[in-house]
Amino acid sequence: MTSRSCPIPFLPHPGEVTSSPTADLTDSVHASTFSHANEIAQPGYYSVGLDSGARAELTATTRTGSGRFTYPAGKPATMLFRTSSSEVGSSDATVQIDAATRTVSGSVTGGNFCGYINEVGRRSYYTLHFTAEFDKPFTSTGTWQDDKVNPGSTTARGGTGWTTGSFPNAGWPVPGKGSGGYVTFDTGGQPVNVRVGISFVSPEGARANLRAENPPGTTFDRVRSNAYEAWKRQLSRVKVSGGTRDQLTTFYTAIYHSLLHPNVFNDVDGRYAGMDQKVHRIGGRQRAQYGNFSGWDVYRGQLQLVTLLEPDVGSDIAQSLYNQARQNNGIWDRWTHGAGGTHVMTGDPGPVSVASIYAFGGTEFDARGALRSMTTSARTVKPEDLSRDGWNVMVVGQRPSLDKYLSQHYVPADGNAWGGAGETLEDVSADFGIAQFARRLGDTRSHDEYLARSGYWRNVFNPATGHIQDRMSDGTWRAPFNPARDDGFAEGSSVQYTWMVPFDVHGLASAMGGPEATIARLDRFFRKPDGSWALTKAGGLHAEMDNEPSVGAPWVYNYVGAPAKAQQTIRQVLNTLWRSAPDGIPGQDDLGAMSAWYAFAAMGLYPQYPGRGELLVSAPLFPRITIDRGPSGRITINAPGAATDTAYVGGLRLNGRPTSATWLPESFLSGGRLDFTLSTQPSDWGCAPPSFPAPVTPPVFTPSARSVPPTPLSTAFPS
Repeated sequence: MTSRSCPIPFLPHPGEVTSSPTADLTDSVHASTFSHANEIAQPGYYSVGLDSGARAELTATTRTGSGRFTYPAGKPATMLFRTSSSEVGSSDATVQIDAATRTVSGSVTGGNFCGYINEVGRRSYYTLHFTAEFDKPFTSTGTWQDDKVNPGSTTARGGTGWTTGSFPNAGWPVPGKGSGGYVTFDTGGQPVNVRVGISFVSPEGARANLRAENPPGTTFDRVRSNAYEAWKRQLSRVKVSGGTRDQLTTFYTAIYHSLLHPNVFNDVDGRYAGMDQKVHRIGGRQRAQYGNFSGWDVYRGQLQLVTLLEPDVGSDIAQSLYNQARQNNGIWDRWTHGAGGTHVMTGDPGPVSVASIYAFGGTEFDARGALRSMTTSARTVKPEDLSRDGWNVMVVGQRPSLDKYLSQHYVPADGNAWGGAGETLEDVSADFGIAQFARRLGDTRSHDEYLARSGYWRNVFNPATGHIQDRMSDGTWRAPFNPARDDGFAEGSSVQYTWMVPFDVHGLASAMGGPEATIARLDRFFRKPDGSWALTKAGGLHAEMDNEPSVGAPWVYNYVGAPAKAQQTIRQVLNTLWRSAPDGIPGQDDLGAMSAWYAFAAMGLYPQYPGRGELLVSAPLFPRITIDRGPSGRITINAPGAATDTAYVGGLRLNGRPTSATWLPESFLSGGRLDFTLSTQPSDWGCAPPSFPAPVTPPVFTPSARSVPPTPLSTAFPS
């Protein structure tokens, strides 16, 4: 995994500092425009030529960075350290300049993730320390605070603070406030080099990280070469052959993006800042503590891909999430940022992420401790679960309205979640994942309990409309109902969310009226009335394959006897929504979540089930793919003739034996061989994957009765 991002901007400025950069509210003096034509971006290296005439080159180790800056001849060579001015601001910042040692050091205290949305996020929860050592002496120094410049000064302090009020004007850095420093160089026409160490623990940690990973005498080109080799090793865990140049570029860019996050968060001595704002040290089997966990996004595939390629990293991510929960009063936060919980988005992705990591072979962590923690938090109503603080995007509880979920078996529309119906679907997926995790660890009681809870999705499925819907606490359906609207859902409509029952697709299809009715609905979901594709930006009645709630829907075709339609739809997404261009990723990548979807789909695979290791199958985009899992096994995929237009599977052999299954068993993760026969035309190949329904229909509170007796479920309809 990659180094941590540093929220302290450095800027090579070919000019003098005669006014405060903080007071430059329009960025007319202490900034520069640039053209993408003057950028170079490669794994482990970035370069940009600024319109000011300066050039910046950057590379990194895990905990340090190296910069090489070239200034235009005949102009002052100034470096600005805008210590307080990360994009989301700061509550405090410091800078110290030591000309004798050619060192600039300091810190920034911040956080404020999505603080512009809600006051709950408008707070600091980390301090990042840095030390920067230059290869050129300083010819002058200076600092600034707010609107005052102090030439010759070597220290400054002060954060930006955050504006008050309400969305969308609040929560941003206060204009005109902040501090920083600057130095100038006599370059003699030569580039200026700097080595920077960072630490979220202490100034000493930043210096120790720099000495360990980027010591004096280490050249920029050496760091760049090492970074390139490190990325080459990671990217070569998946080797593909064939395909066009654009397809290869898009595929490996997706793999690269998938491996960018989470980020190593501990110092070289194993210490790290915990969610309790105390310093901790990794121990036992853990090799690294990770931060920056985009839970709602990455639990659907990115963490499975990371673990598929690097099981040891997956194990450390799982341990990191458990560590954070222990340090956070047992709460598994949905979106952790550095040493803080931001509570952003919906559902309970931490436990299901850990369960999926374990299923994909990341088992070297305290799994039993993690299971105890996640089951306790999902059974025990905490004050945060009852709070509306942060509503709606940043609700503070791990399971908002958990009291209602436990008693009524769904999250009501008039509860405190960001959409009751959507929250219910997220929670049942988490419960299913917990059940699978418990089964692996031999906890039969928890398995049975959480598997039963996974059936609660039926309580927000309205048979009268055939949709997942918001439901009030008294059992009535929220009215009026418009399936194209997002009432009850986060970043999606009822139509888009209704497909999001990944572990019981057969049960969902039965509720919809059976296979033929489900196929017809899928057809309407992915196409407009005129038959043209509707894969994104076609309104709430159609798919948004550039956002998480829709990404599993194409594979639903596999369950209802139409795998060729799944293959056709997946290939259309690969061919049209993704491309080798600066804007070639549809929507937001969400810390690699969307890129992981592309990578899996291009390999003809998909991790459909929360907490399980089976993979659904479609047509690979490349003729040959190998996945090297190290000691965990090797996967080989052969698809002779694979090309842009060979979207259909005509036959498949698993380890040499013919199979009609549109899924692979978990055992395949330990190594195996797939041999595809592909075609440009649909075939009748493929039988349905399994579903894992709850054993009974759960009781639900209704206006006329406090509960309805549970009813045994029928088995899934035959494939």
